[in-house]
Amino acid sequence: MAEAGRIGPNAILQCMSALEAAFGRTRGAELMRLAGLGRHVDDPPQRMIDERDVQVLHHTLRTELGISTARSVARRAGLATGDYLLAHRIPAPARVVLPRLPASLAARLLLAAVSKHAWTFCGSGQFRVLPAGDGRPLRVSLTGSATSVDATSEEPLCDYFAATFERLFQVLVHPATRVVETECMAMGAPACVFEIRW
Repeated sequence: MAEAGRIGPNAILQCMSALEAAFGRTRGAELMRLAGLGRHVDDPPQRMIDERDVQVLHHTLRTELGISTARSVARRAGLATGDYLLAHRIPAPARVVLPRLPASLAARLLLAAVSKHAWTFCGSGQFRVLPAGDGRPLRVSLTGSATSVDATSEEPLCDYFAATFERLFQVLVHPATRVVETECMAMGAPACVFEIRW
């Protein structure tokens, strides 16, 4: 068995916050405990975590809440993760300069930075910027996404990552940015693919 990767704690912390906002502290904690993650409720993680914690959390949310509600929680958590990154991980000069650049240039610079730091959210997976051009949208792929690995679905499940990318691009590239997952490993695709449009 391949060694599990590690990803940033926001993948758990922001889901916990989204659950509490949607269902209250008691129900949110109950869902975490049902996932076998009560230790994170008692001692919220501050360092990189095992990607399997994220996998089991999203599986549990889909089982307990249904796919639609679980996806909504994941999206809320992804937007909050984007806000956290903007406030604490994106250097102040980048927050000032990128929005002033032409969107296509800002997007290339942001994607280069995301690629450089992809180890913080990919775990054992892989992040790639896919070829674009001729008016086509920017596309990125994530193989081994912690939100869809070992899942089977008729709809895409990586709302957490789509929302995180969307928030970063809305603030740093263009406010009308929308990120849509067009392919998902849970649907049988070889990778989860996200289109970035503005």
